[in-house]
Amino acid sequence: MKVLVTGGAGFIGSHICDRMSEAGHDLVILDDLSTGHVENLNPKARFYQMDVGSPWLDELFRIEKPEAVVHQAAQASVRRSVEDPLFDARVNVLGTAGLLQASVRHGVRRFLFASTGGALYGDADLTPTPEEYPTLPVSPYGASKLAGEVYLRTFQALHGLSYAALRYANVYGPRQDPHGEAGVVAIFARRLLAGAPTRVNGDGRQTRDFVFVKDVAEANALALESSEVGSFNVGTGKETDINTVFLILKRLTGSDQPEQHGPPLAGEQKRSVVDAGKLREKLGWAPKTDLEGGLEATVRYFRTQVSPRQVAAPPG
Repeated sequence: MKVLVTGGAGFIGSHICDRMSEAGHDLVILDDLSTGHVENLNPKARFYQMDVGSPWLDELFRIEKPEAVVHQAAQASVRRSVEDPLFDARVNVLGTAGLLQASVRHGVRRFLFASTGGALYGDADLTPTPEEYPTLPVSPYGASKLAGEVYLRTFQALHGLSYAALRYANVYGPRQDPHGEAGVVAIFARRLLAGAPTRVNGDGRQTRDFVFVKDVAEANALALESSEVGSFNVGTGKETDINTVFLILKRLTGSDQPEQHGPPLAGEQKRSVVDAGKLREKLGWAPKTDLEGGLEATVRYFRTQVSPRQVAAPPG
């Protein structure tokens, strides 16, 4: 199958491309390299450097004629969405709508969308949180992802476009950006390996559902081959607090850095964990990588990327 992957040079998108290349799919990557990296590109893919809002998007579809679209490109910073909600909407809402329009116009059969679990559900009363829980986002980022899902349902109703919205928990693993706000595993791993002071926001008791990036790639591979339509959580269903992640990474890196705590981030969720039972039932997916194994693989990757001289300012 010919598959167009937007954001295919990014952290999650590049792993999805690798998994789909292994499955024998013909890959086309669209990425503006604003957060992606050329070195992440799958060597078997054809690459177009452009953003999803490009006026040349329709021409790309006309030339390549993709049978499926895997839409990973996004403005993914909650903080930036609060500071600049118009930019967030242009990328995440208008960009998704334009991609859907091109997909329908050019006969795409299947559309996968990278959505979010935590930002849609917020501090839910029910944990692990299922897809049926009310979606009441409190950030423009969460609102734009929810809007993307509404557009998917609309295009399915109007045009019969088959889709799956994959609501990711907290994805981590090799190639994650250690300079962003969301990649706490990457931030900790890089700084501990570099011998730099490492700060935990707040008391560190806030919990997240950490899912390994290769398991997320597998969920996309299964969703691509499926005809199931709807929204699906992608997570482990297990809560882990940030203090625990720090201590595991400290042991794996052999660091002697003391644990430091800074002020809590304004508006940060205290708990976030999703129920992926629907994905298991409908697509047969289950995470294969436990937290210890995933963190060990992440540390191995960052050992090749970091030297003790690469010490940056504390995050935040």
